[in-house]
Amino acid sequence: MRHFQLYNPVRVLFGVNQIANIGRYIPAGVKVLVTYGGGSIKKNGVYEQVCDALKGFTFMEFGGIEPNPKYETLMKAVDIVRKENIGFLLAVGGGSVMDGTKFIAAASCFEGGDPYTICTEGAEVKKAVPLGCVATLPATGSEMNAGAVISRLSTQEKFAFHSPLVFPQFSVLDPTVTLSLPPRQRANGVVDAFIHVTEQYLTYPADAKVQDRFSEGLLLTLIEEGPNYVNRPDDIDTASNVVWAATMALNGLIAAGVPEDWATHQIGHEITALEGLDHAQTLALVWPGLQKVMRASKREKLLQFAERVWNLREGDEEGRIDEAIARTEAFFRSLGVGTRITDYPQLASSKFIDVIVERFRQRDTHLGERAEIDCDTVRRILEDRQ
Repeated sequence: MRHFQLYNPVRVLFGVNQIANIGRYIPAGVKVLVTYGGGSIKKNGVYEQVCDALKGFTFMEFGGIEPNPKYETLMKAVDIVRKENIGFLLAVGGGSVMDGTKFIAAASCFEGGDPYTICTEGAEVKKAVPLGCVATLPATGSEMNAGAVISRLSTQEKFAFHSPLVFPQFSVLDPTVTLSLPPRQRANGVVDAFIHVTEQYLTYPADAKVQDRFSEGLLLTLIEEGPNYVNRPDDIDTASNVVWAATMALNGLIAAGVPEDWATHQIGHEITALEGLDHAQTLALVWPGLQKVMRASKREKLLQFAERVWNLREGDEEGRIDEAIARTEAFFRSLGVGTRITDYPQLASSKFIDVIVERFRQRDTHLGERAEIDCDTVRRILEDRQ
């Protein structure tokens, strides 16, 4: 196991009606900016709960943060924060709202020119507005980590940034607020969480037995509960398990002391930036091809995945790897998430593969846990999905 430092200061408020408790964790006297997305929180009762919890605070609202939050939109919120002397941000929504709010928190205090260099050049975040989260969608794990992914319309790019200064002060995880989500968003959440785990697990052995078992437990939970979560919209027990699994998938715990991949995400980000596919759809599209192309490099962990997650113990090793990949792809499809380019009509006549490969070529990008996935390998991965 590698040496590691694990730091996570996020207070988690898990359970029914926990939104009511947020006021005690926001500093008295500060002006609050509540951020949200398309307005669904005003239809499902969450907005009303937040307003009740913020009685006694002066607060403003900023809505319209998109899926795959856009730099151009977020900078409008930055202007509000600066002009109105906002002292606390409250993100109410899914991963995009939480990610976007982290960027608002950092960009509002940024003094180094274009704030997007935080994402593109790793410009240092020296100060950030404190924030809290009310998570309404289990998927990204943004509610308990210090990372965010931000898109920019003008350049059709999507990049991530990380800073301990954007850890949420607290996050509310009330599974009941996810019960009104449509099946597509539920399915996307399960896929996103699943692949978050595999990005930290399907690499190469590091003798990290605890982390491996945690990861396998999360994967088994998502396989068991994922279909129920998509198809039983009133099952609070299932929702609770999926919500917590999604949070645990990306809060630093299973990444401690192990190599990480993230190539599926980085390739997927390019597809979203260029073609607008849902984040989880891009992951389900890329993941099977990546495992096939990189199977030799990931062989030991793929065999472990086959045995411990899919209970594949018989037959030759290559066959078990093939079957594990096939079963995972079938799992994604069973949730209603496509795994082939032909599943997405907007990709049918697109030259997105050429564009992505050329972008990686120009950046001299090398992805994966061994930095061995170059632009030509990316082409093989994506062409496998045709």
